Amino acid sequence: MGPKKPNVIYILADDMGYGDIACNNPNSKIPTPNLDRMASMGLRFADAHAGSSVCTPSRYNILTGDYVWRSRLKNGIVWEWDGPVIGEDQVTVASFLKSNGYETACFGKWHLGWDWPTIDGSHPNDTLEYGSRNADKRRDFGISNIDYEKPISGGPIDKGFDSYFGVDVPNFPPYTWFEDDRLTDIPTVNKPAELYGNSGLAQPGWELENMIPEFTRRVVSFIESKESRAGTTLHKPFFLYFPLTSPHSPVVPNKSFQGLSGAGNYGDFVCEVDWVVGQVIDALARTGLTEDTLLIFTSDNGPEGRTPDDEGVYERIQTYDHFSMGNFRGIKRDLWEAGHRVPFLASWPGVVEPGGVCDELVGLGDLLATCADILGKTLPVGVGKDSISMLPLLTGETAIKKREYAIHHSMSGKFAVRKGKWVLLNTANGGDNEEPQWFKELRGYKDNDAPGELYDLSSDILESNNLYFQHKDVSKELHDILLEALEGSGVESHFVGDVEPIA
Repeated sequence: MGPKKPNVIYILADDMGYGDIACNNPNSKIPTPNLDRMASMGLRFADAHAGSSVCTPSRYNILTGDYVWRSRLKNGIVWEWDGPVIGEDQVTVASFLKSNGYETACFGKWHLGWDWPTIDGSHPNDTLEYGSRNADKRRDFGISNIDYEKPISGGPIDKGFDSYFGVDVPNFPPYTWFEDDRLTDIPTVNKPAELYGNSGLAQPGWELENMIPEFTRRVVSFIESKESRAGTTLHKPFFLYFPLTSPHSPVVPNKSFQGLSGAGNYGDFVCEVDWVVGQVIDALARTGLTEDTLLIFTSDNGPEGRTPDDEGVYERIQTYDHFSMGNFRGIKRDLWEAGHRVPFLASWPGVVEPGGVCDELVGLGDLLATCADILGKTLPVGVGKDSISMLPLLTGETAIKKREYAIHHSMSGKFAVRKGKWVLLNTANGGDNEEPQWFKELRGYKDNDAPGELYDLSSDILESNNLYFQHKDVSKELHDILLEALEGSGVESHFVGDVEPIA
């Protein structure tokens, strides 16, 4: 095995589909040479799943090892001015590694809530319902009652990170940089109408295109700053969490990436994501830190549908013959596979054999248990309840017990259970979005007349043949797993078959 305390770099793309990278999809119209290079350096996971098919819940799952429905956020996301979804004393990957001698840093999109200071001393959620969208009310609150000059608590610095630089959400106010627990510049003007995003305040001259280059510059600088300490008594391992704002809308590829793909503006933005990964790989090589670093790349959920500045998944198929979801069904927010099955690559020279493919079921929330396993530590009882160590998969120790099942969760709060080749959707319709009729005809999808959906993914990866009525015993077995997992979570759910509702 490699160093006892390897560096850990976790690059998280935003709304990038399983089929957007060439090593996952030979028919992709987007060149991704650096991601393909990373796959050849390490292990490509073909059955990796985000904790949800939408942003906030997946990020919560990554950093805490818990599914978000165990928190106060039972569905949806946190909106502007909402408080933190991570509990005040909750262990995170960052706080765990920090307590074990790591330097911890975060660069990029946070989207897990803050305790915003207000002019009148109230908490925003005294008047704004947590996790509920009300655009006009939130816009007015941000303009009239947020005190932008004071420190902002509840963010990365209070959740285990030594340092932070980034934005909350690229299309949420305030449109300015965050550094540690403060804004670098006070937003003083209304966001221009032509600038993509929700209404609110911005710093003068804010440009969306600057985000990815600035994050990348700072990440590379952070890595390079460790070179002189390597192999000395000053050496301290680091955890670098790098949640990108791309290829999420606003879709703003910089000039050097425009026209590089065969999948339009979105495809060009994915090319910029690929460039970011190349910059990190090259920085590790220059500093001699490659073999001391576990490098992970993944995405927080599946690809997005139509937005005001992007044609979205389905039109991209018609225009460019590019399937961001690959051979799977669904998109961001959906309960079907492509809503939460995501690209996942891991490189760690000397530990992870290069060029391999792993077909085992894994979740993004497995990071916490994996880090504990690498360090030979046992997580406290109740910490990382949904996290299973991936270390045996990384090291090729296939005889060691691995993840037996996963719970999937949609934007609206629907549930699915995956075990082995089977997946049960505890709903009559796994879509939170509307599938176009032409796409249903292309894939052979028919209207569902069953109260639930059960698919054998080993023979039906498209999820087109609902076996709910043929295998009710399997549905019952998977539902029992869901029942046990939901116990004590405060989630109200019921089986769509012949089982009594949860009390």
